[in-house]
Amino acid sequence: MNTAVSTAPAGNLAAPSFDVERARADFPILSRSVHGKPLAFLDSGASAQKPRQVIDAISRCYEAEYANIHRGVYELSARATEAYEGARVRVQQFVNARSASEIVFTKGATEAINLVAASWGGTFLGEGDEVVLSVLEHHANIVPWQLLRERTGIVLKVVPTDETGAFPLDACEALVGPRTKLVALTHVSNVLGTVVPVAEVVRIAHAHDALVLIDGAQGIVHQPVDVQALDVDFYCFSGHKLYGPSGIGVLYGREALLRAMPPWQGGGDMIERVTFERTTFAPPPARFEAGTPPIAAAAGLHAALDYVASLDAAAVAAHEHDLLAYASERLGALNSIRLYGTAPEKAAIVSFTMDDVHPHDIGTILDRAGVAVRVGHHCAQPLMDHFDIAGTVRASFGLYNTRADIDRLIDGLDEVREIFA
Repeated sequence: MNTAVSTAPAGNLAAPSFDVERARADFPILSRSVHGKPLAFLDSGASAQKPRQVIDAISRCYEAEYANIHRGVYELSARATEAYEGARVRVQQFVNARSASEIVFTKGATEAINLVAASWGGTFLGEGDEVVLSVLEHHANIVPWQLLRERTGIVLKVVPTDETGAFPLDACEALVGPRTKLVALTHVSNVLGTVVPVAEVVRIAHAHDALVLIDGAQGIVHQPVDVQALDVDFYCFSGHKLYGPSGIGVLYGREALLRAMPPWQGGGDMIERVTFERTTFAPPPARFEAGTPPIAAAAGLHAALDYVASLDAAAVAAHEHDLLAYASERLGALNSIRLYGTAPEKAAIVSFTMDDVHPHDIGTILDRAGVAVRVGHHCAQPLMDHFDIAGTVRASFGLYNTRADIDRLIDGLDEVREIFA
């Protein structure tokens, strides 16, 4: 998809070389109407829409290729097993892991973080050991560590932010010390779009013999991820934000770390031998995938990764940067709007409030205009507390969005102002 097509209306910003209309045609839901208006979907940060290629892969799995995996001796099960493990290899290639055995399938990034906290954290962390987080974190990268703190007495330290929402690397470095065992950070803030300098964080952490876990649920959507180049110890993401299905996610972990970690759930397919006296466990990744896995979702994730890889990554990045710049320009021109998250390095996410209008009211009025945005605290209440607000309106952009979607957002906000004038 490298054909150059300008979809932008007249304005001050140059249009990227990306055939967005051709890409939009791959997403069936974008052709539907909401309340009689064409859909402008600006909530990809919560969950992205799915291209036809992903939908077809899931349908094909259920229609012609479905069976339970690993234990069946019949052809259909063998083919399903091959497809499932093929999806694992595809993820390995996508993030450049050393081995497919470093890829664990989970329900999503949330379960992946809980897995690390319960298994690695529960085994290797004790009273007084420190875990460094940041104020930018999603609840999924806060609550599991609080639960572990209640059980083991670990200490949580929090990297602050400023009014721009930037990630202060010097403040992070000041918090990492001899008791630090793990630095667990988001790659990209789901509220502000702030990009955390992961490679620099890893350098700081490893200099103190601490490990690094990165919540890549937002990061991997907007930029290529090479876990070897980043030198991270754990990296996780969710399929549903990466144009894939819900119900499946990925935990990358260094093989030596995964081999040292005990199971965190017990059941079928994660064992070698079970007696009533004792159980021996399978090596990773099977050790962490108890029970029947998300078979069809793995097929959908494989298709999603193929789809994303088929696009010109630089063109997509330029397109999303243009959307971010255009939205920031148009929202910034409205006197009643306050933007949150203006750090220089950020992804295609904008959060804002409007004078004297509750975010939920804004979201409801925008919905009647066919514009879908997210409102509330975005599972980041500590960050809301930092800004002393209850919530924001968030518009998050995917590769299928256009400047016209942003124009409709602005038109909808004009309607909100008229209603509450």
